[in-house]
Amino acid sequence: MIILGVILLVIGFLADISILWTIGLVLVVIGAILWILGTAGHAVAGRRHYW
Repeated sequence: MIILGVILLVIGFLADISILWTIGLVLVVIGAILWILGTAGHAVAGRRHYW
């Protein structure tokens, strides 16, 4: 999810498409939160690890 978000951020920045920039930013933030929760040992959506 983080990688997809970064790809969308780059494409949105280079093509000057603001909706891709916004979606990419949201995906990066959500991916980072899920990654942090998963590594901290908290169950995310019934799973111990999120990847």
